Amino acid sequence: MDPNEFEAGIATGRLTFTTETDALQDANIITICVPTPLLDRAPDLSHLERACKEVARQLQPGCLIVLESTSYPGTTDDVARGILEASGLSSTRDFLLAYSPERIDPGNATFGLRNTPRIVGGLTPEAAGVASVFYRQLVDDVVVVSSTRAAELAKLLENAFRHVNIALVNEMAMLCHDMGIDIWEVLRATESKPFGFMAFQPGPGVGGHCIPLDSRYLAWHIRRDAGRAFRMVEEAEEINVQMPGYVVSRIAEALNESGRSLKGATILVLGVTYKPNVGDMRESPALQIMELLRKRGATVAFNDPFVSQVPLGDGMHQRSELTQRTVAAAHCVALVSPHRSYDLPWIAEHANLIFDARNAYGETQRPNVVRL
Repeated sequence: MDPNEFEAGIATGRLTFTTETDALQDANIITICVPTPLLDRAPDLSHLERACKEVARQLQPGCLIVLESTSYPGTTDDVARGILEASGLSSTRDFLLAYSPERIDPGNATFGLRNTPRIVGGLTPEAAGVASVFYRQLVDDVVVVSSTRAAELAKLLENAFRHVNIALVNEMAMLCHDMGIDIWEVLRATESKPFGFMAFQPGPGVGGHCIPLDSRYLAWHIRRDAGRAFRMVEEAEEINVQMPGYVVSRIAEALNESGRSLKGATILVLGVTYKPNVGDMRESPALQIMELLRKRGATVAFNDPFVSQVPLGDGMHQRSELTQRTVAAAHCVALVSPHRSYDLPWIAEHANLIFDARNAYGETQRPNVVRL
């Protein structure tokens, strides 16, 4: 939501917040947006189940309930429906049940809530119709599918697609390094094709709540219900989880070429969130990179405008200020999430060595910058 719209809603009194579940009794529409993490590599629906039980206690006839939490196909029909119908009300007669996955790309200035089409699937055609009317008040376009299962799978497929293509370009980056070819030059050339190619960028790994977790959800569901492996997604995960270790090996290689070993070196990591310009650290590859650097004997410091401390080893490490002294004192600056607030030319001017894991410096030729 646009910050101005958010503030305007609060100012007019039309947007309010409460932790009192009694307010559910007065709601005509209830959306359930709770975490659906993995526990021992299997979906953990405990938050969703608790939310549905609370809604069931307050549920009134005629209400529309929409699940937005990412989950495997069948969650709405097989899990949420049973809990909600424990209220004594029927999802085909007394209330409406639908699924509409969140489709937000944090930090994306081009596509936000309003101009990203919304997928809607209903338990019944009536539920899908009412849910689509609701979301049309919030977004420009609504795509209605035939069932909640189709809507659930569409969300998982979207993120599996990203996971697989990120893995492809990450593996290509590793192969290019071995062959002495500049992966960024290759990508620049392939991006010139106006059809049949979609550009993805290599990086230090995948993070956030969606891409790595949703792909595991999908692989788990297919193994359980179809009795087979979703090999492409599982291979993609295997490649992407290697990337933090690969980044550390490349940092060690760059240090060796400058006459130092990684053991005993001071490494300043810039950006520890999972992607630039957001404050989300969930599944961030930067944390794995820092831990691997520490285990190999490096002294690790970090700076991130969004994060004041991170868990490292047995305790919490505080953010270092980004000063000329801090940058110059590091044997290597590892640019992992290049937030737009970083003055990249200034950092390059004062750093001894930079490992650029995201190609933030682009084609700029700097002798002290090594790109992934």
